[in-house]
Amino acid sequence: MENNFEGLKVMVIDDSKTIRRTAETLLQKAGCEVVTAVDGFDALAKIVDTNPDLIFIDIMMPRLDGYQTCAVIKNNPAYASKPVIMLSSKDGLFDKARGRIVGSDEYLTKPFSRDELFEAINHYCQ
Repeated sequence: MENNFEGLKVMVIDDSKTIRRTAETLLQKAGCEVVTAVDGFDALAKIVDTNPDLIFIDIMMPRLDGYQTCAVIKNNPAYASKPVIMLSSKDGLFDKARGRIVGSDEYLTKPFSRDELFEAINHYCQ
């Protein structure tokens, strides 16, 4: 299955350089324009500047965590319709429920596969 997400702007928010690099490489190979951010504060500034089509966001981050960042995004009418996909190393029911409460559209458990990443993009952006 060949994925071509040419022209799609995707944001990856994660405090792990490894995760950011991995996701960025996979997404760029599929034609995405990728914007990365190291935490929620960094992301919020970049969302306004870049207006991404879809946002992948890590839950456990310093300063502003993924739940808080997602809530801020979803409470802003300009960005409320943007798909936000939570990334977490925890596969707990509580975490998934909490993600839904703050408005996340999907929840991927790390380490995520290339297929899971692309499936989420296909689901929300095609």
